[in-house]
Amino acid sequence: MNFTFTEKDKLQISKKNISEDQINQQIKDFIHGFPFINLVRAATEVDGIVKFPEAKVNELVNYFDTEKQKFELMKFVPASGAASRMFKDLFEFVQTFDGSPESIQKLENGSDYNSIGYFFEHINSFAFYNELCEVIKSKGFEINDLLANKRFDEIIRILLFDDGLGYGNLPKALLRFHAYPDGNRLAVEEHLVEAANYCTDENNIAKVHFTISPEHKSKFEESIHNVLSKYEDAFTVKFEITYSEQKPSTDTIAVDLDNHPFRNDDQTLLFRPGGHGALIENLNDLKEEIIFIKNIDNIVPDHLRDQTYRYKKAIGGLLMKLQIQTYEYLDLLDDGFVTKDEIVEIRNFAHTKLMINIPESFDALSEIEQVESLYLLLNRPMRICGMVKNEGEPGGGPFWIKNSKGDISLQIVESSQMDLKKENQMNIVTHATHFNPVDLVCGVYNFRGEKFNLKDFIDHETGFISVKSKDGRDIKALELPGLWNGAMADWITVFVETPIITFNPVKTVNDLLRPQHQ
Repeated sequence: MNFTFTEKDKLQISKKNISEDQINQQIKDFIHGFPFINLVRAATEVDGIVKFPEAKVNELVNYFDTEKQKFELMKFVPASGAASRMFKDLFEFVQTFDGSPESIQKLENGSDYNSIGYFFEHINSFAFYNELCEVIKSKGFEINDLLANKRFDEIIRILLFDDGLGYGNLPKALLRFHAYPDGNRLAVEEHLVEAANYCTDENNIAKVHFTISPEHKSKFEESIHNVLSKYEDAFTVKFEITYSEQKPSTDTIAVDLDNHPFRNDDQTLLFRPGGHGALIENLNDLKEEIIFIKNIDNIVPDHLRDQTYRYKKAIGGLLMKLQIQTYEYLDLLDDGFVTKDEIVEIRNFAHTKLMINIPESFDALSEIEQVESLYLLLNRPMRICGMVKNEGEPGGGPFWIKNSKGDISLQIVESSQMDLKKENQMNIVTHATHFNPVDLVCGVYNFRGEKFNLKDFIDHETGFISVKSKDGRDIKALELPGLWNGAMADWITVFVETPIITFNPVKTVNDLLRPQHQ
């Protein structure tokens, strides 16, 4: 069914550069929902995940260092994520702490890793501690006096709220993550350091692209401007920093629980950001050939960084090698004069090196059909994804899945996409050995040197619906297929095992107290 929109609605929709057909499709998605991902089996070391011996890693690192000058490189960092979820427990604490002996005793008795008591016990170990002390002092207090007088809530207020340090309303990118003798670094600074070490071109230019929220753009620009010359001098590089925001055209309409368009008090339609899957549009706008993707909070201090660099270069080198061979085969297939032996060779390469599932029906095809099939299978964007051994951390994982067309492929699947009530699906999940740390390197050009239109490779059946609240009323929100999930579903995908040290996310503020962030 299609909704009839008012002229005012149509104007609002057109200003976002969205069509009415798109809106009606979104409403149909709300009505029908999205199917669960059909898991076939977990990807493991012997079936879908490559584990290289040290000698091979060294070879790939050397290859990357030698060959990278031939490519345009970029580091792409989704950096718009708010830090508010990091401080969820601290926000709740401020609302409930009343200064009574009972609440003080409860806090001081809570010394487990994730407790508020642990936070205060180790508060001077945070990289933002000195800055917090300065702001507290500017308000006429001393932090030690506030601690001695058990005014814990006052310290948290100054840390989180806008009349203090304002950390509760900043993106993670602009928080101080790590302490150093020459100055404590924001998360965004650590990505500049990383880029200087593995993402420079022949002119020693390091390109870094941050996706940001418009309300934080000026703070990003100011923060990076203040430190740029420091890192350019330290690493003898020149940075090219660019920014983008989620496009209004990727916003999705919200509906009520009856799947009717939700209206604000002024009767305008309510639109919401389409989630990180919207960033495929931002990625699609970049012109660089090889793009590294990493989350803003997955960083470590300098003394732990060697393995990070080593495996970034290794997966980058692997991408370059696989692309070169793929391009050679595509040239052959494009010419059309391919021998039977070459078809077998290309098929084996696709299956063993690119992890492409070749269906049994391939053997029944004519030679011309086999050539056409291989051409389509190989002529796609390519991504190499680092995967770490599962040690209980939350996050999506690598699986073989079957889509609605019956095609089997390697995909990164989130737990929200799995039908865990089905015994066979749950059994597959329990046999999973790895999970996704969002550590990707992407090749986005074809063998003719033309940029792929990345929007052509999205699986639109992999969106996600959630229930939110707006002005005290329940609404249903639609998220687009995730950036490294459905938005890249039809890419060539190769999974490589990387060490656990390459995954160090900061989900709660106390994660900054882990040894990996000290």
